[in-house]
Amino acid sequence: MSKEHSSAEAFGRLAAELHEADGVEQTVETVVQFALRAVVCEHAAVVLITKARRPQITALTDPRLAELYRGQIEAGEGPLITAVEQATAQVIPDIAGDTRWSAQWKERTLAAGLRSALHLPMLVAGRAEAVLSLYGDQPNAFTDDDLAVAQILAQHGSPAIASARSSASMTEAINARRLVGQAMGMLMERYALDEPRAFEVLRRYSMDSNRKLRDVAQELLATRKLPSDSRRPV
Repeated sequence: MSKEHSSAEAFGRLAAELHEADGVEQTVETVVQFALRAVVCEHAAVVLITKARRPQITALTDPRLAELYRGQIEAGEGPLITAVEQATAQVIPDIAGDTRWSAQWKERTLAAGLRSALHLPMLVAGRAEAVLSLYGDQPNAFTDDDLAVAQILAQHGSPAIASARSSASMTEAINARRLVGQAMGMLMERYALDEPRAFEVLRRYSMDSNRKLRDVAQELLATRKLPSDSRRPV
């Protein structure tokens, strides 16, 4: 079997696994585990990018990577940050000899036993939806073929992760709307309010307590009274 045919079969299996994945966490974990199989590397990770464009540590094969990521997020610099901001792959053949980022980043990474890395932005509409990172414990651990495979993996994973996150957001919005509707119904029944007035009461308590409307509604349903106030709403 040719190498090209073998790769095509592997990515075909990945597509099927991504299609069957249930939710964001399972989708991301599928990408990480496939990366370990497809590219010879010691560790892999996927970091999601929030709507505020802040990295969110999601899936790691080694807990030490979390500390490395937190350091970059707090400092606002490092290969992970550059991959997000420039939407381009960051290839680091030898971390010990790299001078693009701070000495602190280099020291922490070398202390973790890592000597080479790839950071590939997973793009949707030209913006990084996530970053796939691969690490080796030796310099020059990744070949051009490894980079090509990792880039294909990032391209396959990007729409799957975006779709999973969209579905999760939609489910959350539906659940929040259901909770608010139930809380409004309780207020309407208990205090003889109409629908607009019941919503206004919930919104006022949400603003006064600086809490999400969903959380106020959930507390009302759980305690059967308005937060910190059992009097008739005014």
